[in-house]
Parts: sequence; structure tokens; C-alpha cells
Amino acid sequence: MCIRNLRIPTTVFLTIFFLSILTSCSSDQKQKTASNSEIEETKQVADEEKKTILFFGNSITAGYKLDLTEAFPALIQERLDSMELPYQTINAGLSGETTASGDARVEWVLKNPIDIFVLELGANDGLRGVSTEETRKNLRSIIDKVKAKYPTCQVVLAGMMIPPNMGADYAEDFQRIYPELAAEYELPLIPFILQGVAGIPELNLEDGIHPTAEGHAILAENVWAVLLPLL
Repeated sequence: MCIRNLRIPTTVFLTIFFLSILTSCSSDQKQKTASNSEIEETKQVADEEKKTILFFGNSITAGYKLDLTEAFPALIQERLDSMELPYQTINAGLSGETTASGDARVEWVLKNPIDIFVLELGANDGLRGVSTEETRKNLRSIIDKVKAKYPTCQVVLAGMMIPPNMGADYAEDFQRIYPELAAEYELPLIPFILQGVAGIPELNLEDGIHPTAEGHAILAENVWAVLLPLL
């Protein structure tokens, strides 16, 4: 960057100065290299000083069939950057993830320190008719693992609802999982992450389940409303 601005004379007026000019350029090059190194070190320190928000979920978090930049975690990052808040987001969404597979995977994503952990899982359990007690147990296990590894990490729970395909009683039991766990652990709760998107055809893909890019913009607002007070 700096080296491009360095102009080397094309005409050497006195041969006797040739060696001194080369020596001077060599010294200047070392100084500029050191300067670039200092810039990189400063940038690395700045990145390390940023806090981390990890989004742990299924295809909703992963942005199914969308570019990763269109998924709500990336939109949250854009909002953070626009406000110059010292946070970096990580999208750890995985399509098809259940609470059981999430519980098996979570320790792998906890290798690096996390300041805020947004937990969005359970929809696939509900669609498969998994016992609500099993879903509750798995979510509790994930929360416990996060808290055990990083006691000061703030866990945010993203609530989910399901259609009554498995029966009204099952749907009601499933819906109670999230507010009850949030109360038990005193966690911030996103009541229903798909609020304003679920059931609206133009905001979902052809499958009627996964949000479009426009739908993810609404999801980002739902998440941001709960996330902002924690920053």
C-alpha cells in the first residue's frame, strides 16, 4: 500500500551517490514493512477485542436456499456494523438440525469464547412429532453446556410454534417449552422467531416453511428487538 507511493528516481546524476541511494531505499523499505506489520497487528487486536454473538440453529438460522448474506444473522451483523458496535456474529445454523443433534454438536462450536448465544432449535422436532419432554431435555442440555463452558455468556432462546398437524394438545405442549425454559433459566426470549412471516406465502419459499430474503429481514427485526438490550 505504502510501497506504491514510493518513487524511485530514473536518472542518477552522480554515480558516487548510487550506493547510498540503494541503501536509503533499502532502509526505507524496512521501515514501511514494519509499518504495515504494525497495522496488521493493530487490526488483529481490534478483532480480538470484539465480542462474539453465535447463532446456533437449524435451516432457519442457516438461511435455507439463500445466500448466507441474506440470512438474519448476517443482517444482524450489518446492523451492528452500522452502529459501530464491537460485535462479530457467527452463523452456526445447520439445515435439518434437531435438538438432539444440536446437543451432540454444541460442544464443537464452543471451542472459542462466546458472549451471546442465540439458541434457535426445535422446529424439526415438532415437525417429526418428537416428544416434547425429549425436546425440552435436549434444549436444557444445550443451555447447561453453554453456561458450564462460559458462565458469563448470555443465552437467548428463540421460541417456536408448530401447526396442529400432530394434534392440538401436542402443539400447545410444544409451544410451552420455550417460555417455561426461559423462565427457568431467566433467559431473554424471542417469543416466536417467525412472527410476521409464518403462514404468509410471499415471505416464504415454495415449501411454505422457509423464509425468503424478505422474510429474513423481518426475522432480523424480531431477533434485534430482544438482542439490542443485551449489547
